[in-house]
Amino acid sequence: MFTPDYRPAPDLLAQRVILVTGASSGLGREAALAFARHGATVILHGRNTKRLEKLYDEIEGCGAPQPIILPLDLARAGEVDYANVEQAIRARAGRLDGLLHSAAHFAHLTELAHESLEHWLTTLRVNSAAVHALTRACLPLLRAAPDASVVATAEMHGLQPAAYWGAFAVSQGALLGWITILAQEWAPLPGLRVNLLVPGAVASPLRSRTHPGETQASRLAPAALVPLWLYLMGPDSRGVSGQVFEASKLLAR
Repeated sequence: MFTPDYRPAPDLLAQRVILVTGASSGLGREAALAFARHGATVILHGRNTKRLEKLYDEIEGCGAPQPIILPLDLARAGEVDYANVEQAIRARAGRLDGLLHSAAHFAHLTELAHESLEHWLTTLRVNSAAVHALTRACLPLLRAAPDASVVATAEMHGLQPAAYWGAFAVSQGALLGWITILAQEWAPLPGLRVNLLVPGAVASPLRSRTHPGETQASRLAPAALVPLWLYLMGPDSRGVSGQVFEASKLLAR
């Protein structure tokens, strides 16, 4: 099990291919860099191609395996788009050993009475439906891997819903049900696992928008999550599935 003194091997993810959604900024970007520095070939997903290209250059510059850029708008993607993602990964990488869902859509905090149908559909589509659709599309590749890990990322209000968090909290809470169901369905498959990561108060663009009153001093640096990301995506977490990892409770400041 993960402990705060966990120290991953420098080549922990060597020969592995890992897809990171939302890699163009924030925690997704930090995770992609960490995976690459520990030997993984990282598939960089996002909407902003220029940001992905900048991250691509940074990863190449540190001597890590050459990454792959995968632009896709999750708010508009359909079944064909997700099928194309799987085909592209198969053609360019030949395998997939990990999938970190880090992309998220957040608009504002407001009363439910002010949240339109369109807002709900977009929020649920990006934060919940896309997580399922992408995992489902990539399942043939994940099943073929000897040790595959899927990690979804959720905001704390998905576990503890509260007034004014509306569609965002509901979309995040849906991920808990999703990983619970999937872990049970995957139980007969020892090479597959799925878990939920709740970063908590970690400095990121999303956190600044959801908690504008927080001070920077009260937030963990994104780099603090690196050991937890590596544990969940690497071989040391094999057999651990259907669990919720709350970073604030697991990481020592």
